[in-house]
Amino acid sequence: MCGRYTLAAPDPAQVRARFPIGEAVEVRRRYNVAPGDDVLALTTDREGTPRGELLRWGLVPSWAKQPDTGLKMINARIETVADRPAFRRAFERYRCLILADGFYEWRPLAGGPKQAFHITRADGEPFAFAGLWSIWHGDDGHTLRTCTILTTAAGPAIAALHDRMPVILAPDAEAAWLDPSPSPARLRELLVGLSPHDTALRAVGPAVNDARYDGPECLAPPLEARQEALF
Repeated sequence: MCGRYTLAAPDPAQVRARFPIGEAVEVRRRYNVAPGDDVLALTTDREGTPRGELLRWGLVPSWAKQPDTGLKMINARIETVADRPAFRRAFERYRCLILADGFYEWRPLAGGPKQAFHITRADGEPFAFAGLWSIWHGDDGHTLRTCTILTTAAGPAIAALHDRMPVILAPDAEAAWLDPSPSPARLRELLVGLSPHDTALRAVGPAVNDARYDGPECLAPPLEARQEALF
């Protein structure tokens, strides 16, 4: 499961240097990206040239009658993505990178609210989720460009929080994921996910629990840790 994530690098130039998104698309610091938001992604044009663009998170298949199905499809499981009608065509032809530098997961606590954790690469660098995208055309000529994030079984560092995690591509797998030519077998090889040794997680405060809040307080330590630091 991936339901919230971040792209909070202090310098947007760092994101542009890491990914060939160009200058036309805006890079905003995001502390609490939520389903239904416009998210920064890297797709390709008809010639296969990478391009940065904003896609709405929650895939709407091109054949859907209404666009409100998207919020039900923010994630696609790698075990079934090649077979499910909603994702099959996108998996074959419309793969993308969804840019991030961390994601959130929650652990239930007895008698209280869940404890949120921010999960990143161990080096803290920006990365790319393996994503799929689609274009939906409305009867009135309106178009909607949407995406979903692929998920896999959680690694040891995250399994205590949730049994699923988003697929974080290795940097040397990103270009191959965007390439239109790989076989289904090769694509599955790319979806191994982040190594447990490259994973870091830390507890954060309750601000992230509110999907409407998108400020730096989402990454602040839990209140208890801040209080202990004062004494």
